[in-house]
Amino acid sequence: MARLEHRRALLESAEFRHLVSRRWRMSLVLSALLFVLYYGYILLIATNRALLSRRIGEATTLGIPLGAGVIAGAWLLTAIYVVWANRYYDAEAARLRTRAERD
Repeated sequence: MARLEHRRALLESAEFRHLVSRRWRMSLVLSALLFVLYYGYILLIATNRALLSRRIGEATTLGIPLGAGVIAGAWLLTAIYVVWANRYYDAEAARLRTRAERD
């Protein structure tokens, strides 16, 4: 019973709430950036087809590398989250878990 109370106290602690809020903030920021990236490209297609259909080579238009950039940008945002989670979130969650098991 005491162990359950320690875990409940940990879940209600300022450290845990701070960790959860940082995770949500990071997720929301990266999701917003991904939204802007994807829908910005779609809006560009809808509003300025002439720009995207401009030739930059024999068989390539500007839309192709920009579309590839959207995909690469999505990978980059995913990599940023993974690095952040591995360096900060996982370490802090492990520290709090160890503290809960110790108490």
